[in-house]
Amino acid sequence: MTAVLITGASRGIGFAIARQYAADGADVIGCCREPAVANALKDLAVVSGGRAQIMQLDVSDETSIAWLKRALNEQPIDILINNAGILGPEIQSDDDIDAEGWITTLRVNALAPILIAQALRDNLRRSSEKKLVAISSEAGSTSMDCYRGSALSRNRYAYRASKAALNNGMHRLARDWASDGVLVGILNPGFVRTHGRRTRRRLFRLNLPGRQRARHHPKDRRANVRYQWRFPRLPR
Repeated sequence: MTAVLITGASRGIGFAIARQYAADGADVIGCCREPAVANALKDLAVVSGGRAQIMQLDVSDETSIAWLKRALNEQPIDILINNAGILGPEIQSDDDIDAEGWITTLRVNALAPILIAQALRDNLRRSSEKKLVAISSEAGSTSMDCYRGSALSRNRYAYRASKAALNNGMHRLARDWASDGVLVGILNPGFVRTHGRRTRRRLFRLNLPGRQRARHHPKDRRANVRYQWRFPRLPR
Protein backbone atom coordinates (compact mmCIF):
# COMPACT_ATOMS: atom_id res chain seq x y z
CA MET A 1 0.00 0.00 0.00
CA THR A 2 1.37 3.42 -0.99
CA ALA A 3 1.94 5.75 1.98
CA VAL A 4 1.71 9.48 1.26
CA LEU A 5 2.55 12.26 3.73
CA ILE A 6 1.34 15.77 2.90
CA THR A 7 2.13 18.95 4.81
CA GLY A 8 -0.40 21.77 4.90
CA ALA A 9 -3.13 19.21 4.26
CA SER A 10 -6.07 20.79 6.07
CA ARG A 11 -7.27 22.86 3.11
CA GLY A 12 -6.52 24.09 -0.39
CA ILE A 13 -4.05 22.23 -2.58
CA GLY A 14 -2.87 20.02 0.28
CA PHE A 15 -6.36 18.80 1.09
CA ALA A 16 -7.17 18.19 -2.58
CA ILE A 17 -4.06 16.01 -2.88
CA ALA A 18 -4.92 14.14 0.32
CA ARG A 19 -8.49 13.53 -0.82
CA GLN A 20 -7.40 12.22 -4.21
CA TYR A 21 -4.82 9.81 -2.83
CA ALA A 22 -7.28 8.53 -0.23
CA ALA A 23 -9.82 7.93 -3.01
CA ASP A 24 -7.18 5.92 -4.83
CA GLY A 25 -6.71 3.69 -1.80
CA ALA A 26 -3.41 5.08 -0.52
CA ASP A 27 -2.58 5.45 3.15
CA VAL A 28 -2.59 9.21 3.69
CA ILE A 29 -0.95 11.15 6.52
CA GLY A 30 -2.30 14.69 6.46
CA CYS A 31 -0.21 17.10 8.51
CA CYS A 32 -1.44 20.47 9.73
CA ARG A 33 -0.84 22.93 12.55
CA GLU A 34 -4.22 22.55 14.26
CA PRO A 35 -5.77 19.08 13.86
CA ALA A 36 -8.57 19.99 16.27
CA VAL A 37 -10.10 22.37 13.73
CA ALA A 38 -9.16 20.46 10.56
CA ASN A 39 -12.76 19.43 9.90
CA ALA A 40 -12.28 18.49 6.25
CA LEU A 41 -9.42 16.17 7.18
CA LYS A 42 -11.49 14.67 9.99
CA ASP A 43 -14.28 13.91 7.54
CA LEU A 44 -11.77 12.41 5.12
CA ALA A 45 -10.45 10.11 7.84
CA VAL A 46 -13.98 8.82 8.39
CA VAL A 47 -15.04 8.35 4.76
CA SER A 48 -11.70 6.71 3.89
CA GLY A 49 -12.26 4.03 6.48
CA GLY A 50 -9.18 5.07 8.41
CA ARG A 51 -6.78 5.15 5.46
CA ALA A 52 -6.34 8.88 6.10
CA GLN A 53 -4.97 10.04 9.43
CA ILE A 54 -4.10 13.45 10.84
CA MET A 55 -0.81 14.39 12.48
CA GLN A 56 0.11 17.71 14.05
CA LEU A 57 2.96 19.59 12.41
CA ASP A 58 4.06 23.21 12.54
CA VAL A 59 6.57 23.36 9.70
CA SER A 60 8.15 26.54 11.11
CA ASP A 61 9.04 24.77 14.37
CA GLU A 62 12.03 22.42 14.43
CA THR A 63 10.74 20.83 17.64
CA SER A 64 7.49 19.94 15.87
CA ILE A 65 9.42 18.43 12.95
CA ALA A 66 11.48 16.35 15.39
CA TRP A 67 8.27 15.15 17.06
CA LEU A 68 6.88 14.04 13.69
CA LYS A 69 10.06 12.08 13.00
CA ARG A 70 9.77 10.29 16.35
CA ALA A 71 6.06 9.62 15.89
CA LEU A 72 6.57 8.03 12.48
CA ASN A 73 9.51 6.00 13.78
CA GLU A 74 10.50 3.57 11.00
CA GLN A 75 7.27 3.79 9.00
CA PRO A 76 8.04 3.88 5.26
CA ILE A 77 6.84 6.97 3.40
CA ASP A 78 6.53 6.39 -0.34
CA ILE A 79 5.68 9.98 -1.29
CA LEU A 80 6.50 13.03 0.83
CA ILE A 81 4.73 16.15 -0.44
CA ASN A 82 5.94 19.42 1.06
CA ASN A 83 2.93 21.59 0.34
CA ALA A 84 2.67 23.91 3.37
CA GLY A 85 3.46 27.50 2.51
CA ILE A 86 2.49 31.12 3.08
CA LEU A 87 2.19 34.23 0.91
CA GLY A 88 4.13 36.23 3.46
CA PRO A 89 3.64 39.77 4.75
CA GLU A 90 1.33 42.24 3.08
CA ILE A 91 4.21 44.72 2.76
CA GLN A 92 6.67 43.33 0.20
CA SER A 93 7.34 46.25 -2.12
CA ASP A 94 10.64 47.65 -3.32
CA ASP A 95 10.60 50.55 -0.85
CA ASP A 96 8.83 49.12 2.19
CA ILE A 97 10.20 45.81 3.47
CA ASP A 98 8.94 43.83 6.46
CA ALA A 99 12.17 42.15 7.54
CA GLU A 100 10.64 39.81 10.11
CA GLY A 101 7.97 38.85 7.60
CA TRP A 102 10.69 37.98 5.10
CA ILE A 103 12.43 35.73 7.62
CA THR A 104 9.18 33.92 8.45
CA THR A 105 8.33 33.45 4.77
CA LEU A 106 11.75 32.02 3.98
CA ARG A 107 11.58 29.71 6.99
CA VAL A 108 8.18 28.29 6.04
CA ASN A 109 8.50 28.17 2.25
CA ALA A 110 12.19 27.40 1.70
CA LEU A 111 13.83 26.05 4.86
CA ALA A 112 11.02 23.89 6.26
CA PRO A 113 10.76 21.59 3.19
CA ILE A 114 14.49 20.84 3.47
CA LEU A 115 14.32 20.21 7.22
CA ILE A 116 11.29 17.94 6.84
CA ALA A 117 12.94 16.02 4.03
CA GLN A 118 16.08 15.54 6.12
CA ALA A 119 14.04 14.40 9.12
CA LEU A 120 12.14 11.81 7.06
CA ARG A 121 14.99 10.71 4.81
CA ASP A 122 15.17 7.24 6.34
CA ASN A 123 11.39 6.85 6.00
CA LEU A 124 11.70 7.59 2.28
CA ARG A 125 14.61 5.18 1.92
CA ARG A 126 12.57 2.35 3.44
CA SER A 127 9.72 2.81 0.96
CA SER A 128 9.15 1.36 -2.49
CA GLU A 129 8.50 4.59 -4.43
CA LYS A 130 10.95 6.99 -2.72
CA LYS A 131 9.46 10.25 -4.02
CA LEU A 132 9.99 13.71 -2.57
CA VAL A 133 7.80 16.51 -3.91
CA ALA A 134 7.77 20.26 -3.27
CA ILE A 135 4.87 22.49 -4.24
CA SER A 136 6.49 25.59 -5.70
CA SER A 137 5.38 28.47 -7.90
CA GLU A 138 6.28 30.16 -11.14
CA ALA A 139 6.81 33.22 -8.96
CA GLY A 140 10.18 31.69 -8.08
CA SER A 141 11.44 32.28 -11.62
CA THR A 142 14.32 34.73 -12.09
CA SER A 143 14.08 34.81 -15.88
CA MET A 144 10.54 35.95 -16.63
CA ASP A 145 7.83 38.27 -15.35
CA CYS A 146 5.48 35.70 -13.86
CA TYR A 147 1.80 36.44 -13.35
CA ARG A 148 1.99 39.63 -15.42
CA GLY A 149 -0.44 42.24 -14.16
CA SER A 150 -1.08 40.52 -10.82
CA ALA A 151 0.13 41.43 -7.35
CA LEU A 152 2.74 38.67 -7.58
CA SER A 153 4.23 40.47 -10.57
CA ARG A 154 4.31 43.88 -8.91
CA ASN A 155 5.57 42.99 -5.46
CA ARG A 156 5.57 39.89 -3.21
CA TYR A 157 9.33 40.12 -2.86
CA ALA A 158 9.51 37.73 0.09
CA TYR A 159 7.24 35.13 -1.52
CA ARG A 160 9.12 35.17 -4.81
CA ALA A 161 12.50 34.95 -3.07
CA SER A 162 11.30 32.05 -0.92
CA LYS A 163 10.12 30.03 -3.92
CA ALA A 164 13.37 30.68 -5.80
CA ALA A 165 15.26 29.43 -2.74
CA LEU A 166 13.00 26.38 -2.52
CA ASN A 167 13.59 25.50 -6.17
CA ASN A 168 17.35 25.73 -5.83
CA GLY A 169 17.39 23.78 -2.59
CA MET A 170 15.35 20.96 -4.09
CA HIS A 171 17.59 20.86 -7.16
CA ARG A 172 20.59 20.33 -4.90
CA LEU A 173 18.77 17.71 -2.85
CA ALA A 174 17.85 15.82 -6.02
CA ARG A 175 21.53 15.40 -6.86
CA ASP A 176 22.68 14.62 -3.34
CA TRP A 177 19.98 11.98 -2.80
CA ALA A 178 20.23 10.32 -6.19
CA SER A 179 22.39 7.57 -4.70
CA ASP A 180 19.52 6.75 -2.31
CA GLY A 181 17.18 6.23 -5.25
CA VAL A 182 15.02 9.16 -4.14
CA LEU A 183 13.27 10.99 -6.97
CA VAL A 184 12.79 14.70 -6.28
CA GLY A 185 10.08 16.70 -8.05
CA ILE A 186 9.07 20.36 -8.04
CA LEU A 187 5.41 20.99 -8.89
CA ASN A 188 3.97 24.29 -10.06
CA PRO A 189 0.16 24.19 -9.75
CA GLY A 190 -0.43 27.56 -11.39
CA PHE A 191 -3.33 29.72 -10.22
CA VAL A 192 -5.81 27.86 -8.03
CA ARG A 193 -8.46 29.22 -5.70
CA THR A 194 -7.41 28.51 -2.11
CA HIS A 195 -7.84 30.07 1.32
CA GLY A 196 -4.38 31.57 1.00
CA ARG A 197 -5.11 33.43 -2.24
CA ARG A 198 -7.43 36.42 -2.28
CA THR A 199 -8.10 37.45 -5.86
CA ARG A 200 -10.89 38.02 -8.33
CA ARG A 201 -8.95 36.56 -11.23
CA ARG A 202 -10.34 33.54 -12.97
CA LEU A 203 -8.50 30.59 -11.47
CA PHE A 204 -8.18 26.89 -12.18
CA ARG A 205 -10.50 24.55 -10.33
CA LEU A 206 -8.77 22.60 -7.61
CA ASN A 207 -8.91 19.03 -8.84
CA LEU A 208 -6.21 16.50 -9.55
CA PRO A 209 -6.66 14.11 -12.47
CA GLY A 210 -4.59 10.97 -12.19
CA ARG A 211 -2.00 12.07 -14.70
CA GLN A 212 -1.13 15.06 -12.52
CA ARG A 213 -0.32 13.23 -9.30
CA ALA A 214 3.14 12.63 -7.95
CA ARG A 215 2.76 8.88 -8.44
CA HIS A 216 3.08 9.30 -12.19
CA HIS A 217 6.50 10.92 -12.31
CA PRO A 218 8.95 9.48 -14.85
CA LYS A 219 11.25 6.78 -13.54
CA ASP A 220 14.58 8.42 -14.35
CA ARG A 221 16.19 8.54 -10.92
CA ARG A 222 19.56 9.66 -12.25
CA ALA A 223 18.45 13.12 -13.34
CA ASN A 224 17.79 16.31 -11.44
CA VAL A 225 14.14 16.15 -12.45
CA ARG A 226 11.53 18.92 -12.42
CA TYR A 227 7.79 18.59 -12.95
CA GLN A 228 4.83 20.91 -13.14
CA TRP A 229 1.10 20.56 -13.69
CA ARG A 230 0.12 23.33 -16.05
CA PHE A 231 3.11 25.08 -17.56
CA PRO A 232 5.38 23.77 -20.34
CA ARG A 233 8.41 24.21 -18.12
CA LEU A 234 9.39 25.69 -14.79
CA PRO A 235 11.61 28.65 -15.74
CA ARG A 236 14.83 29.33 -13.92
